[in-house]
Amino acid sequence: MATKRGKVYTIILQPETDPAFDGYYNASVPALPGCFSYGTNREEALGNIREAIELYLEDLEAAGEPIPDEQLETLEVAV
Repeated sequence: MATKRGKVYTIILQPETDPAFDGYYNASVPALPGCFSYGTNREEALGNIREAIELYLEDLEAAGEPIPDEQLETLEVAV
């Protein structure tokens, strides 16, 4: 997911497991601790997490903090 800063971040998108929230999705960004959102469907969750990333990065910039780079490695494990 690219931002206007040219950064690309991996998001984790998972369907909600609570039956009371059937159809909802949770989204998080491993490279940005605490950056998460959700939506009533996949598309809404993706839009919401994009906004959450932008706000997270704006807060870092305002505080003079560095903008993290993606450093995620994904692997599959057969069991």
